[in-house]
Amino acid sequence: MNPSNDEYVFTSHSAQQTQVWAERLAEWLVPGDVITLEGDLGAGKTTFTQGLAQALGVKGVVNSPTFTIIKEYQGRMPLYHMDVYRMDDEFEEMGFDEYFYGEGVTVVEWASRIDSSLPSELLSIYIKRLEGDSREIQLIPKGAHFRKICEELKK
Repeated sequence: MNPSNDEYVFTSHSAQQTQVWAERLAEWLVPGDVITLEGDLGAGKTTFTQGLAQALGVKGVVNSPTFTIIKEYQGRMPLYHMDVYRMDDEFEEMGFDEYFYGEGVTVVEWASRIDSSLPSELLSIYIKRLEGDSREIQLIPKGAHFRKICEELKK
């Protein structure tokens, strides 16, 4: 995969390293930020979100909202964790888009299923399983705020 100017690729060699990487990202996030996560089952989407949650000061267990669709966590700012794998057209009718412009950070797993409902500025993250516990984490920023974050993460 050859990154373009709007793609940033990092490699993680363990679940712990993925979480630490997500913690670094969390330092730059502000209320209203939306992060989308894509990757095969077991790629590390929830592991990534756990690192993000820890950096945001969330206490307690963070797990996949597969059957509840959304879980809300409180920390220094709210974290809204969505899994929209089982959603389709009804997403817009359920009013979840209010989270995208809310008081916290929204993480959306399987976001490609609701692509037309997502805000135009967001950070798309693709996690690809490599050998063993290694993962390729590709970031595609949409908007100046997220490009700046990606540039900071490269340092």
